[in-house]
Amino acid sequence: MKKKGERGEEKGMTYREAGVDVGKVRAAQESLGGIISATHKMISQGRVLSGFGHYAGLVKLGGQTIALHSDGVGTKVLVAQLMNKFDTVGIDCVAMNVNDIICVGAQPVAFIDYIALREPNEALIEEIARGLVEGARQSDMAIVGGETAVLPDIIAGQENAFDLAGMVMGVVKKGKKPMLGSAIKPGDVILGVESSGLHSNGYTLARKVLLSKYSVDDNAEHLVQTVGEELLAPTRIYVRPVMELLDKIRVHGLANITGGSFTKLPRLNRNVKYVLDSLPAPTGIFRQIQSDGRIEAAEMYRTFNMGVGFCVVAPKEEAEPAIRIFKKHRMACRVVGRIERGAGSVEAKLGDGRMHDLQSSKN
Repeated sequence: MKKKGERGEEKGMTYREAGVDVGKVRAAQESLGGIISATHKMISQGRVLSGFGHYAGLVKLGGQTIALHSDGVGTKVLVAQLMNKFDTVGIDCVAMNVNDIICVGAQPVAFIDYIALREPNEALIEEIARGLVEGARQSDMAIVGGETAVLPDIIAGQENAFDLAGMVMGVVKKGKKPMLGSAIKPGDVILGVESSGLHSNGYTLARKVLLSKYSVDDNAEHLVQTVGEELLAPTRIYVRPVMELLDKIRVHGLANITGGSFTKLPRLNRNVKYVLDSLPAPTGIFRQIQSDGRIEAAEMYRTFNMGVGFCVVAPKEEAEPAIRIFKKHRMACRVVGRIERGAGSVEAKLGDGRMHDLQSSKN
């Protein structure tokens, strides 16, 4: 049976009902973080500066600060299989890694991929590799190795079934400190940089909503491409403008808007409140998902990037210079909010004109 809201109307699908309980995921991550933190003192060379909880792990090695991060493409690979198109998921894999590592102020340097296949498939691997190379080109880094595994008992599905993940290493420029968000303070502005679509998050919910109603070749009311083409749009890579930003203006915090969407902003600094009062209205695939799934606005902004793929927190006077840098790189950027006094909460003004606590499931 459909759930009823306070006024008796049917409530739409949630990410948890689609199969992903973000609360349980975070609890598991925190438990894992506590376990692995014991290894931070086992290092024989260097020193761990930052481990679990931020966008990347940081190790001080000699005079160099090294950043490390690992991520995958998630269930977006299932869309690639349905489309029988594999030359862009490599871009997604690179993007999910480099867009996180730049959040600590590190320049991506080297990347390693991991491809798991249901069965040997040279053509599939070549297509995936083309995307990986394009992602590396956009990130100004090298792919220095990887692993290909054939796992028929684990990778289920059709002949072209696969999974894709990677790991990136970056370096913080000598003479600069890692960007961990401690400088964020009330009065700062929050800038939002446009996304290229869903990027590579929320696909369990997106697929359940859209692919239960349409095929990948169908058109839909709010989409300019087919459903499959919209779902497969590659994740935007923000490396070049962000690296320029760090060289030219004062930046207090950087956030890749991925899993958990805007609810993860407090990982930058939990001693302030994040007020998002100028977020863009849902368009394109976001509007389509919300409409077809009858999903509440707060649930959408807790799950998807909603057109904002990356956030920059900076002093108010740096907003215009930052916007110009992103424009130079052909990315739209605008002020979407501000920092206020508080304790790690995230509030957003949504379509009903009210402020919602995005970290609460009760709005």
